[in-house]
Amino acid sequence: MKLIIAVIVTGSLILSSSTQAYAFAACHVAEAMGHAGKAQVYGELEHAKEALQYAKESLVHAKEARNEYGKDNKHMDQTIKYLEEAIKHASMNNPKIAAKYAENALRHMRDSCR
Repeated sequence: MKLIIAVIVTGSLILSSSTQAYAFAACHVAEAMGHAGKAQVYGELEHAKEALQYAKESLVHAKEARNEYGKDNKHMDQTIKYLEEAIKHASMNNPKIAAKYAENALRHMRDSCR
């Protein structure tokens, strides 16, 4: 009987901690999506400085989300690559190109939640 209770308690703790990890990752993905969306809009409006700022903020949260999900989330890996490209192009004063990369990053972030 004690063994059954111990197994149930242990299982509950494991489930609880893994659920918290995905909740934290979801928060980071939501933050990353919000910033990437702003980077895309500012890029389309040809505001390179603002697009760069939001792409950088998005990248920070995308990396945190990848760490929370685990290193094997291919969509978050792609998200990070696209955000790095968005940052590169925004810093080279190519905001329209940065906007396209931010848009692709958003697509992969949405796919990471499925």
